[in-house]
Amino acid sequence: MRDSITKRRVSEDELARLVLCAFGPATSVTSWREFEGGTYNAAYAVTLGDGREVVLKVAPPPDLKLLTHEVDLMRTEVDFYQRAAAVGVPGPEVIYAGFERDLLGTDFVFLTLVPGTDLHSLVDSLAPAEIAAVRGQAAGLTARLHTITGTGYGYPLRDSRSWQSTWRGAFGAMVDDLMADAARLDKPLPAPPERIGDLMRRHADVLDEVTRPALVHFDLWDGNVFIQRGSDGWRVTGFIDGERAFYGDPIAELVSLALLREPEPELLGGTELSQSALRRLDLYRTYLYVIMAIEGATRGWYDAERVRFEAWLAERIDAQLALL
Repeated sequence: MRDSITKRRVSEDELARLVLCAFGPATSVTSWREFEGGTYNAAYAVTLGDGREVVLKVAPPPDLKLLTHEVDLMRTEVDFYQRAAAVGVPGPEVIYAGFERDLLGTDFVFLTLVPGTDLHSLVDSLAPAEIAAVRGQAAGLTARLHTITGTGYGYPLRDSRSWQSTWRGAFGAMVDDLMADAARLDKPLPAPPERIGDLMRRHADVLDEVTRPALVHFDLWDGNVFIQRGSDGWRVTGFIDGERAFYGDPIAELVSLALLREPEPELLGGTELSQSALRRLDLYRTYLYVIMAIEGATRGWYDAERVRFEAWLAERIDAQLALL
């Protein structure tokens, strides 16, 4: 299990207090364990005395210095699940959200357990046709998700500079914040942060084609897509980890749905992306790759595996910058 200073772990006594708050005095804990994986929230599988299996997620301590957009993300996650459920996109059901910060000093939430297994754990054992079918289902569900319209563009976070009336303005602020984070964290990148920001701003005009702020998950890599085999084959049972959602360009969803690869035909639904859409996709890829390259500095771990990964990411960023 990879450790991270962002994980605010709970003791048995603290868990008992959280369960009392969320479920009342008649509910006890039969067993609990921490989930492996993840580098941001602490997450636990909790079996209650009445047999229910739930998930507890605990946000990082609010005083940690994280990336600029990583503010109150658990509140975004709760809002995402509620909005997604309203349009029939499956995911965890919010059982109880504790945002008072009086029990742990940070936010926590109890969620229902999504049935099945994440696609990342299964993809190597599935036949190509099965993978294509699952990816097609995921694309259909994201299309439904993208029918949700926000009141503005950008991250729906407290005091976010990115929350603006145009997608050009919002994404520009998102890029500016990220490049300031990169400079602050002094992580090695293939170009100085200000140079990367300048290259991305050169293409800001293509962002004007986005005229509706759609809800975008933006972290739908295979590890956050759960599937389960039924009588009619594999089906998507839910999307998890919606805390990095923003309102903006639906094309941005392809960056994580096809993480570090080109989108498969089933993700595109038979449509061909225009040159403008492809240019926007290049911008969003660059944005996400820089996040991935620098976030390790805020997690408190830096091992040989991370060094290799960041070197590999630097090559990807360099290739993206060449396109810009």
